[in-house]
Amino acid sequence: MRLAGKVALISGGARGMGACEARLFAREGARVVIGDLRESEGRGVEADVVAKGGEATFVRLDVTNENDWERAVAAAVDRFGKLDVLVNNAGVGGAGRVEDTKLEEWNRVMDINSTGVFLGTKAAIPAMRRAGGGSIVNISSQLGLVGMDDSSPQYQASKGAVRLLTKLTAVQYAKERIRANSVHPGPVVTPMTEARRADPTVYQRMVSRIPLGRYGEAEDVAYGVLYLASDESSFVTGSELVIDGGWTAQ
Repeated sequence: MRLAGKVALISGGARGMGACEARLFAREGARVVIGDLRESEGRGVEADVVAKGGEATFVRLDVTNENDWERAVAAAVDRFGKLDVLVNNAGVGGAGRVEDTKLEEWNRVMDINSTGVFLGTKAAIPAMRRAGGGSIVNISSQLGLVGMDDSSPQYQASKGAVRLLTKLTAVQYAKERIRANSVHPGPVVTPMTEARRADPTVYQRMVSRIPLGRYGEAEDVAYGVLYLASDESSFVTGSELVIDGGWTAQ
């Protein structure tokens, strides 16, 4: 098993890519803490993992709340004895041009997508230090690398911030054997993309930009996250793993 003996905390773990990561991590031997605001769905993932013989627990986590992060990390340590892996997966989308974007919407997306990653990283580092090291995997986006005409300033700025925060974290904590890497998915079939996928015009426009000609699936991303969480990537830190069907290769 690729994560045998490891303890992982996954934000946004109640559905979409986070839930897929939680289930995959558990199959690979990790004990998993599922953090999310969606309690019913999160406890459903927990129950599913346990029913299949894995170990998991749900914690309520608002990623914009520093106290919630401290409680989530403490829950991992109290329940499973340590914290080895943090996946900053929680995130929201956005739409609109720069001049049409309200400050409130900018702040909402930045708070969840970038400040949430900062707070999770800050809370996890002391526990990882005590564990002798760890792996932080931050979910950014292909739009954290390149621009797109019909994305939004708040979404792209937040995902770009995740990329650079990841590199800073990697450099600052490498000597303590704490690694940090970012993952940059292209369009993926998740609840967050459901509305855009339901519009045939938008769907065809998005697919036309992907050389592989399809949306990604949550497992396409989860296996990349698994690699970065595992010791297989022990010499990888400060890097970007792009999982976008070729979008940014053009």
